[in-house]
Amino acid sequence: MNQPFSYSFDPRSLRDALGDFATGVAVVTARSADGQPVGVTINSFASVSLEPPLVLWSLGLHSPSLAVFESCSHYSVNVLAADQMEFSQRFAQSQSDKFAGIELKVGAGDTPLLPGCCAWFECRNELRYPGGDHLILVGYVERFERQAKPPLIFHGGRYRSLA
Repeated sequence: MNQPFSYSFDPRSLRDALGDFATGVAVVTARSADGQPVGVTINSFASVSLEPPLVLWSLGLHSPSLAVFESCSHYSVNVLAADQMEFSQRFAQSQSDKFAGIELKVGAGDTPLLPGCCAWFECRNELRYPGGDHLILVGYVERFERQAKPPLIFHGGRYRSLA
């Protein structure tokens, strides 16, 4: 029988300490079974392997989009540029049409690609692992593209730019 995890520190203090690790910001996009575009803002993204080309990210188990990302064949990781804070904020919120007014390109598996990003990773949904209150997703990179643009950075609970 699983026992609840017990720790002797304040979860908010842990969150603050983790916030000392500067990260990029990305929006992961996919299509639901009925063809609707779905997207979420993440900052938990990392390279796993070059051979084979694998990346990982995680999504909270409470996310309304969890079922889509668990079952979709493909998703795209759109790495946001420094001037795309609006996309980060838009896709971090629950709203009915996060894609309104955005001219999208189409990626592998019909995934939506956001315009103007630093990089795009078009991934086959390869593996999924439980990770506490998150699901860890591993994607096989089928295609990628990048532009020479400064990235959007998140550190200490705020957006930052590279000096």
